[in-house]
Amino acid sequence: MTDQQSQQQQQWNDVDSYFADLLAPADEALAAALADSDAAGLPQIAVAPNQGKLLHLLAQIQGARRILEIGTLGGYSTIWLARALPADGSLVTLEYAARHAEVARANLARAGVDKSVEVRVGPALDSLAALGAEGVDPFDLVFIDADKANNPHYVEWALKLTRPGSLIVLDNVVRGGAVADATSTDPSVRGTREALGLFASHPRLEGTAVQTVGVKGYDGFALARVLD
Repeated sequence: MTDQQSQQQQQWNDVDSYFADLLAPADEALAAALADSDAAGLPQIAVAPNQGKLLHLLAQIQGARRILEIGTLGGYSTIWLARALPADGSLVTLEYAARHAEVARANLARAGVDKSVEVRVGPALDSLAALGAEGVDPFDLVFIDADKANNPHYVEWALKLTRPGSLIVLDNVVRGGAVADATSTDPSVRGTREALGLFASHPRLEGTAVQTVGVKGYDGFALARVLD
């Protein structure tokens, strides 16, 4: 990283810190969730605090009573989303790694949201198929933040498990700018481009995408509304 890039990243970090301290200050449960995730050796890829607050607000604006999260990690984003639920609301979160799920369950219990959250362990596509087979009630909001190569499959399942008016949020769509490269052979880029293609072309979706900078570097997210 050049000196100029380092200075730019520091500026992004400073602005994110300002936003987070002002608008999304950490409480004991959120701070402990990050600390325990780090201590357990989980990758440091949880959403930033201001992004967690954005998810929280989107869920509230949506009036979400049922939320599906694909990719739990240590449960940091799960806490933000679960706190937006009404008293009788519920959240299902899918995590591939049993160790990650163990850490997440402890974090959710400490945050006092474990009674409204179900953590399912295993490959997300298997868990999604199980949800479909169970005939669960539709979800009002789906947050996709798992392995990017499977993003188009996750979007397709999200469509099956939602209703008209539901919201789908897809994280990490910029890939450091590589998403614009139509010739990329990176599975994460290709999967993200295919998912965005669904947002653009599927008759039951209307969406957009936004670039972001901050403590997570150069990235972005996409969101789509499910239509009739």
